[in-house]
Amino acid sequence: MSKKHLTDITFDSFGLAEELTRGIQDAGFSHCTPIQAETIPIGLSGQDIAGQAQTGTGKTAAFLLVAMHRLLTRPADAQRRPNQPRALMVAPTRELAVQIHKDAEVLGKYTGFRLGLVFGGTGYDQQRRDLEAGVDILIGTPGRLIDYYKQHIYDLKAIEVVVLDEADRMFDLGFIKDIRYMLRRCPAPEQRLGMLFSATLSYRVKELAYEHMNNPKSVTIESDTVTADKVVQTCYMTANEEKIPLLLGLLKNMDVHRTMVFVNTKRGADRVWGFLEGNGIKAAVLSGDVPQKKRLSLLKAFQTDQLPVLVATDVAARGLHIPDVTHVINFDLPEDAEDYVHRIGRTARAGAGGDAISFACETYAFSLPEIEAYIGRKLPMQAVSDDLLAQVDPKSRVWTERPVRSDRRGGNRRSSGPPRHRGPSEKEGKAEAPEGSGEGQRKRRRRRPRKPEAAQ
Repeated sequence: MSKKHLTDITFDSFGLAEELTRGIQDAGFSHCTPIQAETIPIGLSGQDIAGQAQTGTGKTAAFLLVAMHRLLTRPADAQRRPNQPRALMVAPTRELAVQIHKDAEVLGKYTGFRLGLVFGGTGYDQQRRDLEAGVDILIGTPGRLIDYYKQHIYDLKAIEVVVLDEADRMFDLGFIKDIRYMLRRCPAPEQRLGMLFSATLSYRVKELAYEHMNNPKSVTIESDTVTADKVVQTCYMTANEEKIPLLLGLLKNMDVHRTMVFVNTKRGADRVWGFLEGNGIKAAVLSGDVPQKKRLSLLKAFQTDQLPVLVATDVAARGLHIPDVTHVINFDLPEDAEDYVHRIGRTARAGAGGDAISFACETYAFSLPEIEAYIGRKLPMQAVSDDLLAQVDPKSRVWTERPVRSDRRGGNRRSSGPPRHRGPSEKEGKAEAPEGSGEGQRKRRRRRPRKPEAAQ
């Protein structure tokens, strides 16, 4: 990995607690990234922070070190109960919350702090028991945090540090009311340290900061480009029917060590996955309806190189820290230019290099001008030559078999699978009886209401 993204400032120059210094050494860190070099001294001085930097630049380590140092150097209130956390860290997605918790375990290994992690989709009872047992640092997503709070499993009266990560994404996902609900139940801004980090410090994010923080210091790490500096971007102008052959052709001629393929819909993700699997490329789908337990196992398999390709919808475009992603392929161009930046931000993280390949097809090519305007550059166009297109048998697609579920009419239907062709006279699985036949007359007689019996 390249170290050109690092500054000359070292972590040991900050005078951090000895327990944290040991954790930093175990993590293999020595020099700071620009956002770390700028924000850590401000946080250690006790001033609130509103920080902006590109994804993958080390924001998580910055706020974890500041928060843990503050808790280590200031004794907890003697009246504090075990179910009153001292620090609250809120993330918009389950994957980001899990990553923050994982980093906190490494950096805080010698601090003795009890870490709590809560997020929706799985582990409801276990997370509740962990909270009841007591935590010092609570990390989670808004919905599950508020759920437990309203059940009085914990309270926020002893909070000393509040962190909002990916604040702009909180707005995008509709969590901002939940965030305000929680912040109003914490001690006043003057009585706690507040840190807000975001890929963009828009007007709405700044409003949130000044409403619920104590005169935060704004820190913006500028870049020459909106996208990561070392990501190589290319684009193919392709017909819809060429997309699958082009994808397979590219993947079979590159090192698919760790590749993410982004599509716009769940149905599209299933289709892409089916052709990858059917043509010898091991892949998995990561989308909004994947159960949390399976989602985490897929990410683990992807990060440990057991799974070379991950097909994802935009649920995975933010909040995932997956090191060494070599390629990002936009099978569908996103309809929102910001999503393009977030998608390709999965590669070329922390100073590494990476490739971002996009397909501008007949359906989504209209997004291209907006994307180019947003990133401030034209995407280099590549010709789709015959040698790039793989020969694909339409029957090679693997279909996902899912449980049969009832529809609103009481019948059963499959959520996925090859189409079933019916005969010309077939309807709901049965043939209609010919008009005038005995069977048809018997059906009509059965439908005729019976006359009430005459009174005796």
